[in-house]
Amino acid sequence: MKQQNRMMVETAASICRKTRSKGILLYGDMIDDFEALAKIGQEKEVDLILAIRDDSSFQEASSIFKKVFRIPDVPLGRINQIKMAVIQALSKNVVQKGDKWICLSGIPQSKVLDNLLILEFGKEFEIVSSSDLPVLSEIVMPEVFDTILTLALELSTQGREGRRTVGTIFVMGKHEDVLKYSHPMVINPFEGYPEGERNILDHRLKETVKEFSSIDGAFIIREDGVILAAGRHLDASGDTIEIPLGLGSRHRAAAGITSLTDALAIVVSEGTGGVRIFHHGKIFMEIEKGE
Repeated sequence: MKQQNRMMVETAASICRKTRSKGILLYGDMIDDFEALAKIGQEKEVDLILAIRDDSSFQEASSIFKKVFRIPDVPLGRINQIKMAVIQALSKNVVQKGDKWICLSGIPQSKVLDNLLILEFGKEFEIVSSSDLPVLSEIVMPEVFDTILTLALELSTQGREGRRTVGTIFVMGKHEDVLKYSHPMVINPFEGYPEGERNILDHRLKETVKEFSSIDGAFIIREDGVILAAGRHLDASGDTIEIPLGLGSRHRAAAGITSLTDALAIVVSEGTGGVRIFHHGKIFMEIEKGE
C-alpha cells in the first residue's frame, strides 16, 4: 500500500477511536493492496466500508471485506466519492441517523487518499443536505435505486448518445399514490409490454430509458423496478415549498410529489447536469459535476 494511503487510514482509525465513530467509509479505488488495508482494520479494530467503482477492484475487495459497495462508473471528484459511498451505505441500511463515520477520498488519477471528513449522519449538511434521512430500502429495492441513480449520473455526465445533458425526473416507490397525483402528457411508451420486459433492472433497457428521457415529464417506477410510465406530468406543483434559488420546474415538481407521497425522486438538471435526490419535499443529496 502507498505510504500516504497507509498514513491516512491509520490516522482515520485513530480519529475514529477518539471521536467514538462507527468506522471508516472509504473510496476503495484509491487502494492497491486490499489485504494490507484489511490488516490495518484488524490491528486497529476498526470497521471498514468500501465504495468501489472499478469492477476488478470490487471483485477483489469483496473476497476480503464484508461491506463493499459498487458505485456508478462515472468520473467522481473527492466530495462526490464520499457522497456515493454515503448513498450506498444508506440504501443498504448499514448506517443510521446519528451515526458518525470517518470518510476518506482522494485523487482518482494518482490513487492517493488526501481528504478526510468526519461525517455525522443527520447533522452534516454539505454531504447530506437534509436531517430527514429516509430508509431507502423501505421505499424501493436497493438494487432498483442503484440502477436509477447510475442512469441519472450517466445522463448527467454523458447526455443521451453523447449529446448534451438531458433533464429528466425519475420517481420511484409508492407508485399508487404517485399515479394518483400525476397524469400522462404523451402516450405511455411502456404501456402494453409485459412487466418482465420493462423492468429497470434489465440492462437491455438502459439505452431505451435514455432515449425516452428526452420526453417531457417523469418516469414512474414501481418499488420492484417495473417502469409504469414515462412522460408523466406531476400534478403536485410544490409552489409553496421552498427550494434553492436557481432550480427550475423539474425540481419543484419533484419536491411537490415527494411532499405528498413517501416516494423518492431523482432529478437530472438540464442546465448544470447536477443530480438531486428528493424525499419529503426536500433535497437530501446533491451531486454536482466537478465536486
